[in-house]
Amino acid sequence: MDTPAAFTDFKLNKQLLTAVAEAGFTEPTPVQVQTIPLLLAGHDVLGIAQTGTGKTAAFGLPLLMKVKYAQGEHPRALILAPTRELAIQLEKHLKALATYTDLRIYAIYGGLGPKTQIETIKAGLDILIATPGRLMEIYLKGDLVLKNLTTLVLDEADKMMDMGFMPQIRRILEIIPRKRQNVLFSATMPERVTILSEEFLEFPVRVEVTPPAQTAQTVTQRLYEVPNLATKINLLEHLLHHEAEQMTRVMLFARTKENADEVARFLQRKAPVGEVRVIHGNKGQNARLNSMDAFKEGNVRYLVATDVAARGIDVPQVSHVINFDVPLIYDDYVHRIGRTGRARHTGEAITFANPAERQHIERIEEMIRQEIPLLPIPEEVEITNTPFIEGQQHARVLDEQRRRDDPDFKGSFHEKKEWIKPGVTIDKRTGKPFEEGKHHKKSQKGNKKNPGKKGASAPAMKAINARPRRRSS
Repeated sequence: MDTPAAFTDFKLNKQLLTAVAEAGFTEPTPVQVQTIPLLLAGHDVLGIAQTGTGKTAAFGLPLLMKVKYAQGEHPRALILAPTRELAIQLEKHLKALATYTDLRIYAIYGGLGPKTQIETIKAGLDILIATPGRLMEIYLKGDLVLKNLTTLVLDEADKMMDMGFMPQIRRILEIIPRKRQNVLFSATMPERVTILSEEFLEFPVRVEVTPPAQTAQTVTQRLYEVPNLATKINLLEHLLHHEAEQMTRVMLFARTKENADEVARFLQRKAPVGEVRVIHGNKGQNARLNSMDAFKEGNVRYLVATDVAARGIDVPQVSHVINFDVPLIYDDYVHRIGRTGRARHTGEAITFANPAERQHIERIEEMIRQEIPLLPIPEEVEITNTPFIEGQQHARVLDEQRRRDDPDFKGSFHEKKEWIKPGVTIDKRTGKPFEEGKHHKKSQKGNKKNPGKKGASAPAMKAINARPRRRSS
């Protein structure tokens, strides 16, 4: 069989082809070339494809072709997504592809009351998009019938595993019909996702457009090793000033809500009014949607986010992604930088790593099987001294990492003899034995403010004070 060179080569109806043309899709992407014929032929598919490669249309077009037209009251296809943002995005894309059909497509998710969602479900649906939690909530109320399902799609399966949805997914698999077509898509394929796929896919055809956890070739990456939070801010200011013309639409990712708010406050002081928005778990649903819409429309130049926004958000022509903090879930690095370089555009990903994050960078490089080019901090950037508390936090993280890698490592407190010889008691003032005594273990007392709290080890503090490593870019 010849490889399809255009959407007209697929067995799609005129309504779908017209919608595809109006959406501006001229030729299918590699994942669409491989996936669409398989799904149209009724196979189960296990897809491994980076975000931004066109996988929504890869499973969406065959799904719309299969469901074909509005019929009955209960959904015949179910798409599970890990986040409300992705569910909303899927609904928008599928409705665009179904413009010239009468199909009823609807997304349900948490963050707002279920009343309106239940009313829409009762009015009749053909394709239901849902987050697992909200799906089970409405199903258990008796307001959702799933007995007519013929297709199940799991999108971003690895993220659902990370977010702890596995128990809910297993419950969903128990309440839907066994005879159905199954599709699982993921940008990465860790072992736990492979195990999940074996539970519900029947003789799946594996579609692997890129190796698991490989970053897009359209994204240029660079890394800066930065000693502390204040210097990260200084470096960010320098880059935004000297690369302002190139940074037309920027997503900045922070690991915590606190850091996201701090970065946003800094940007708001430097950028014109209204050019900065921040989204994270503490923001209301409407605020998050409004911020994302403003960013997509080009009204907002800088969007600061935690990883809640790292998956499934299709924002065209994001010029730069800045990892202000290194993600602790390494797969999220791939998804973060996948926000740029989409739809064959080029993009750039910049990462700041403090001493406690260096080891995470090494693990990420192992995962993506490439080295992230390290650049020296520009001379104009002020490198501030690391505050004592922040240095201690970094050092404790380094100690914890060393303990995980080496179970025998116990930190600087244990580098001296831990056990005193039997029959000897030590004078704590002089450190010398003064009389016979029992078998003693040296105590590890905390400070006065934090009893029992241990300090960081000497090797870890030494690492904090060391100059950043230099590696040719």
